[in-house]
Amino acid sequence: MFLAMNRFKVKLGSEADFETVWRERDSHLKTVPGFKTFHLLRGATKDDHTLYASHSQWASRADFEAWTRSEAFRKAHGSTGANKPLYLGHPEVELFDSVLAQSVEDQAA
Repeated sequence: MFLAMNRFKVKLGSEADFETVWRERDSHLKTVPGFKTFHLLRGATKDDHTLYASHSQWASRADFEAWTRSEAFRKAHGSTGANKPLYLGHPEVELFDSVLAQSVEDQAA
């Protein structure tokens, strides 16, 4: 499993607009080989921003990297520049390879 995360510092007062952008965008992920799941997470609110993280799970790093070179990726990210006024700074990308995994199903066995 491979995990890709982006951390966003969203300006105070822009949270609803930021969430709407993500809720209404066509991510083009449902047909991408190796894509497993996506989540948008809201974190703590600080003096000047609210922290958000987008979290996508992939079957492998190779599947994720293939997506980043695909037409689906270009379509999904085509209008991201228009949303810059919602953020403080640039999103921070974090990439992770799975080392250990456990699930509820593992505990029942």
